[in-house]
Amino acid sequence: LNMAIEAVCVLKGEQGVTGIVKFSQQADGSPCKITGELTGLAAGKHGFHIHQYGDHTNGCTSTGGHFNPQNKEHGAPDVSERHFGDLGNVTADASGTATVDITDNLVTLTGEFSVVGRAVVVHAGEDDLGLGGFEDSKTTGHAGGRLACGVIGITK
Repeated sequence: LNMAIEAVCVLKGEQGVTGIVKFSQQADGSPCKITGELTGLAAGKHGFHIHQYGDHTNGCTSTGGHFNPQNKEHGAPDVSERHFGDLGNVTADASGTATVDITDNLVTLTGEFSVVGRAVVVHAGEDDLGLGGFEDSKTTGHAGGRLACGVIGITK
């Protein structure tokens, strides 16, 4: 019996960037699988994060910062010092399409740190994973503007 918890996020942006990202978790405490596709991007790497608020009253700016309930520094998804929302980069091909295929141990759809109701944001630039030495490397990964965003919602 598959009792997986599922969620979905439809991303929309002002510059024609769109996408659908699905979240699936087998059970509370198990890793979360994040899959999907984004289109309309410039070729190359783009920061891909879960932001604190599912609020689009002011476009993608009102989604707040990266979801970071433990007050850590920004980092790569595979290091211990990172935000819950730090999912690294997605890479767009020459046609502007990026395939998302991430399995993450901190992202969860259950409990007090659930990402349901929060936002997914794809950025204009590459996330330097906190290592770039820029003023904002340790907070945002210096990933630049917010191209598209969407709220993570429960689905069946």
